[in-house]
Formats: sequence, C-alpha cells, structure tokens
Amino acid sequence: MSTENKSLQALTKAVYKLLRPLVRILLRNGVPYGAFTDMAKSAYVDVAMQEFGVPGKKQTNSRVSTITGISRKEIQRLISVDTDEEDKDFVARYNRAARVVYGWVQNPRYTDITGKTADLPFEGEGASFGALVKAYSGDVPPRAILDELLRVGVVEKTSDGAIRLLAPAYIPTTGESEKLALLGHDVAGLISTMDKNIHGIETKPLFQRKVYYDNLPAEATEALHDILRDKGQPLLEYLDQWMARNDRDVNPDVGGTGQKAIGIGLYYFEDDVTTEENVATKKDSAENE
Repeated sequence: MSTENKSLQALTKAVYKLLRPLVRILLRNGVPYGAFTDMAKSAYVDVAMQEFGVPGKKQTNSRVSTITGISRKEIQRLISVDTDEEDKDFVARYNRAARVVYGWVQNPRYTDITGKTADLPFEGEGASFGALVKAYSGDVPPRAILDELLRVGVVEKTSDGAIRLLAPAYIPTTGESEKLALLGHDVAGLISTMDKNIHGIETKPLFQRKVYYDNLPAEATEALHDILRDKGQPLLEYLDQWMARNDRDVNPDVGGTGQKAIGIGLYYFEDDVTTEENVATKKDSAENE
C-alpha cells in the first residue's frame, strides 16, 4: 500500500472515530442526517473559500466547486447565508462574563477578609457589582452581565439583594444551548492545534499532550478526579491569572503587536473497554506492523 493510501486510510479511521461521539450528540438532540450533511456542506464551502484560494488571486465559486465537488449554484446559496451572528454574540457574552468572574475571584477588592469572594451590592460606593463590571468588562451595562450570570447559574441573589458568586469560573450550569456552543469552540480548538501539528503549519509544534491507559480498575476513577481537583484546577487558575494580566481588555496598559486568541484546556475522558474493542485494537495494530 502506498504512503498516500495509508495516510488516507488513517485519516478515514480517525474521522470516523471523532464522528461517533459527535453523531451521538446530534441524535440525542434530534438532528437528522440530512441536517448534518447541510452543515458539512457549509463548512466545506466556508473553509475552501477562506483558506484554499490561489495566492494572489481572488477566490472564485468555480474553484471552490472544483475542490469541494459542490455545485456553483449551491455554493452561491450557502455563502449568501450568514450563520455566524448568533455564534459571535455568544463568544462576546462568554468573554465578557468570564472576565467579570475572573476579577471577582482574583481582585482582593472583591473578596472578604478570609479571601473568599464577597457578596456584592449591585451598586453603591466601594466594591459593588457595577464597579466590578466596569473594571473588567468596559462599558457593558452591569444589568446585562448580571442577567447573563443569573441565567447560566453562576451567581444568585441573596435575601438582602446582594449578588453571590456560586462558581469560580464562567462555566454554564444551566442552558443547554450554551454548553453545546462550548462544544464547538473547545473541540474546534483541539482539532485546529492537531491540524497545525500534523502539517507543520507552525514553526514549532503547538503544545499537545495527554496520558492514556486502557486497563485501569473502575475504583481508580474517583482517585483521578481528586487528583485533577487538587492539581489541575490550580494550574488552570494560574494560567488564567497570567493570561488576564496580559489581556488588553483586562489590562489596557499591555503593549505588543497583533491580536491573538489563545486557549488552554485540560479535560478528563473515560470509556468502558469491551472485549470487542480489545480485539479490534489488536487487529489494527497487527495490520499496521
């Protein structure tokens, strides 16, 4: 088998594996195959239009049709539909709310004498929710940020009208649409990093690491969760603080050139290993030797 065919075979297997959990989510949310093919078609057109043009020439529908196999008429229909506005709005809301929560957790002005986040009055002299929003989210109305944080379950109102933080990070605990939106952003980021590492797009590989064992007892899961809480969360909080200090929205005095969106993720995954999967894994290993 040629190297090209081996690469295509490996890619086909890889795509099938990543599609399985995605299809599970789609079916769980009532999205049929036809709707998925429309999404895939739009993605093909968008990527081909934005990233696969001929250097020095304007990208054309004819070229996009040639490299994607989609008709020019269908391409014209797809590029005339703007599907990004709602997504852009979610990203903006996510970033603004996340910055406010960061300031609440990290700035001593908004913590009590024990170092825990203080309950804040909505407005008033001194440390208030309004002052917090102004410091970490610019000119966005405090009411809009409060409504967002209340809606996703990150804060609550106390009996005396103060605002209490319930979680040290902006991770939606209610609202399935927000969780599904994070699916797109987080998984897309990982795949983009792997694409750059596979094809050498960056001058040096981007950081991409994992540890994986496939014969651990079920009892090990709880211990690993404890380790992640003890070791993983402090690491993410440290990185969060460093990035915030170097983010121009949080710290307008930061200089430098360009504008980068950077994310770092740490996650846990777990599957039951069946006898059939063990056999398939050994078969794949034997074929590749």
